[in-house]
Amino acid sequence: MDKKVSLLRALRTHLRERVSIEFTSRIYLYSALVGVISGLGAVLFTYGLELARFVLVEKLAGFRQLHPDGEVRVDFSFWGETVYDERLWLLLLLPALGGLCSGYIAHRFAPEAEGPGADAMIDSFHNGRGIIRPVVAPVKALTTIITLASGGAAGREGPLIQIGASLGSWLSARLRLSASQRRILLLAGTAGGLGAIFRAPLGAAITSVEILYREDFESDALIPCVISSFVAYSIYVFTFGFSHLFTLPYLSFTDVRELLFYLLLGAVCACVGVFYIRLLRWGNAQFAKLPWPRYLVVGFGGLLVGGIALLDLRALGSGFGVLQLGIDGQLGIKAFIALATLKIFASMCTVSSGGSGGLFGPSIFIGGMLGGTIGTLGQSYFPEVVQQPAAYMVVGMAAFFGAVANTPLAALIIVTEMSGGYHLLPPLMVVGALALIFTRSYHMYTNQVQNKFHSPAHVKDLTVNVLKGLRVADVFARLDNTSEALVSNILPYFSLAALSKKMGHVHFVVVDDAEQLRGMISLEDLELPEDDFMRNLVLIEDMVVDDVKPLDAEDNLHEALQKLLDSGYDKLPVVRCDEHGKRLLMGYMMHRDLMRIYHEEVKALEDQE
Repeated sequence: MDKKVSLLRALRTHLRERVSIEFTSRIYLYSALVGVISGLGAVLFTYGLELARFVLVEKLAGFRQLHPDGEVRVDFSFWGETVYDERLWLLLLLPALGGLCSGYIAHRFAPEAEGPGADAMIDSFHNGRGIIRPVVAPVKALTTIITLASGGAAGREGPLIQIGASLGSWLSARLRLSASQRRILLLAGTAGGLGAIFRAPLGAAITSVEILYREDFESDALIPCVISSFVAYSIYVFTFGFSHLFTLPYLSFTDVRELLFYLLLGAVCACVGVFYIRLLRWGNAQFAKLPWPRYLVVGFGGLLVGGIALLDLRALGSGFGVLQLGIDGQLGIKAFIALATLKIFASMCTVSSGGSGGLFGPSIFIGGMLGGTIGTLGQSYFPEVVQQPAAYMVVGMAAFFGAVANTPLAALIIVTEMSGGYHLLPPLMVVGALALIFTRSYHMYTNQVQNKFHSPAHVKDLTVNVLKGLRVADVFARLDNTSEALVSNILPYFSLAALSKKMGHVHFVVVDDAEQLRGMISLEDLELPEDDFMRNLVLIEDMVVDDVKPLDAEDNLHEALQKLLDSGYDKLPVVRCDEHGKRLLMGYMMHRDLMRIYHEEVKALEDQE
């Protein structure tokens, strides 16, 4: 029996060595697996959301929902014919009831599932080692379904980001991956959820790597995100079929004079975007001041959304069906302005109060309404120049979201994939860039960092790069006093103890009469005789540790740091070789000095940005 077990183990080891794959290759397989899980999760989420909307809004409140032509619809005709006998009072109370219910579930089982979701994923990447608790995915899915189905003015993107990221984090834990590897699968899950739900695989992959930073990309995760997004997208369209979310007429950019109106749209998106970001911040602060349990605050936010809906019911929900009406030319200027204003305040009440919903949907809606306003005004006064107001709606969607989220490239691609407006790429790029320039110092996601230099996720990489570029000899002149902790090997112990109290050192570099390195001594490790007379006879030479490996002047700082950490001392002697090959003592380097130099170098790099 033992021979069989040994044989099996040897065979398994042999096969592992033969077919082993480096992580750089295995990560692609893991990303595909994350895509499968995220795609199935998006399918289940869609069925749940559509069922909840049908039951709450159509059957219970008797309200006929507006949908864009390409939105996924699930047939519930087996429930019988729906009679649209509007119960307006119930429709207006639904956001409050939904907020109360979703807020309690999140408060009870996963408080981190409150709010938009994208910010929580970003925080987990930068500060949480890519860890999201497994319970977050089902709780976030359930609370989001309740929030959106009850009329909450939010989107699906933020929750799907957090749900997909949670699934990626869960799989990483099962595979026992490192923190850096777990972060990659976290982003792969993010891309899978987005790519499926919006049927925009490339835009979802770019969003996942761009949303983390205001001025950078997580380039290492791009290919895994593309793989995961494509796999999840394939599963989703296999289930529900392919179509662009919005149906557009043929739109093109052929008149250069239109650039003036597009530039005006960019300026408007920037101004409204700054106001929107500030309003969200203000809303967060005001709702946080309420002395109620968190779920009551979410319910109160839903109640305010119901009050806003009294002015126009089209402010409820994601609003994508209303966007389709505008694209089809069925909205006027007053409707565009009113709906943009109402959506700004309704989404603030939903999300800032802690409601489970994203900010992508409202941002797309607001940008589309602003684009419709500029396009319709331009057509009214300059019909020979502005002939297609729908084009301005598509450009406004991407420009506004790209500006408030600091994701210009992702917004451009994902809106193009959602709408099929590929011929509008020139104005999309110009308007998006202009809007971003004016909103560069503002950002909707509070956990975004400027670039990789500011992310704790890349501290290890940054440390190695900075420290490897400097030698000990290059920075020796920048060290603090490198001689006060040098002591002679013939010094009595009691003198060393007094010196330690005076200077605060515990570890000392020991030299001989010729000022040559003798070793190290640590007051922490000494075992001295209890008798005072015998203790006074002890010399440092009797206690010195002479097998210490000193730092070489030609070592880089990364090597120096490793030696310091391995030694257990807070300092190590520094030696150099003269022209005859003799090693000469220069002084010593302390761990705190090395860390100070590292921070000075990082600060210098930041100042160059």
